[in-house]
Amino acid sequence: MQPANKSPRPWRPAKNQFKRQSGIGLIEILVAAAVLSIGILGIVVLQVKTIADNNSALTRTQASIAAYSMFDIMRSDRANALTGAYNATVTVGNCPNAASTLADTQLRNWCLGFDGDNPPAGYSATNPPPGTLLGGLAALGSGTKSTIACSPTGPAVSASNCSITVTFNDSKATGGKAAQSLTYWTQL
Repeated sequence: MQPANKSPRPWRPAKNQFKRQSGIGLIEILVAAAVLSIGILGIVVLQVKTIADNNSALTRTQASIAAYSMFDIMRSDRANALTGAYNATVTVGNCPNAASTLADTQLRNWCLGFDGDNPPAGYSATNPPPGTLLGGLAALGSGTKSTIACSPTGPAVSASNCSITVTFNDSKATGGKAAQSLTYWTQL
């Protein structure tokens, strides 16, 4: 008799039952390369969209800075702002000419992005060189338009609600528009 835990005959694999793979197949390499290239392409597309959206965020920030800088200018010349001297529409590339009033000069400088009498080095109104540091509306690019409106206005007004609407090109952003408008409000 044989013990219960002993098999009647030992198990042995049949000859050539297990063959070892001797190399990587060409199809496996092609599939791996295709999966890797699709992943890298996805990362590149994501990076391009991220850069476009970051530029949009930068433009929105510049619009906010420009609007609030004009609000500060209006606060410093509150008497003229309350009479409606700053109520105007200005467009970069077609800035108003300097006039005899402080409000007109401030609007022109805000539109140009610098003191109209002291342009940055190398600046030309028709062809500003790349890298010219401009502020105000000019930082948002040519064609940017802004409308300033205060209400009520007049010589006897002691407080006025003012808005600045900045319209700029945001078409490069994901879902952006060629004429994106942002409106800011304050009370003088």
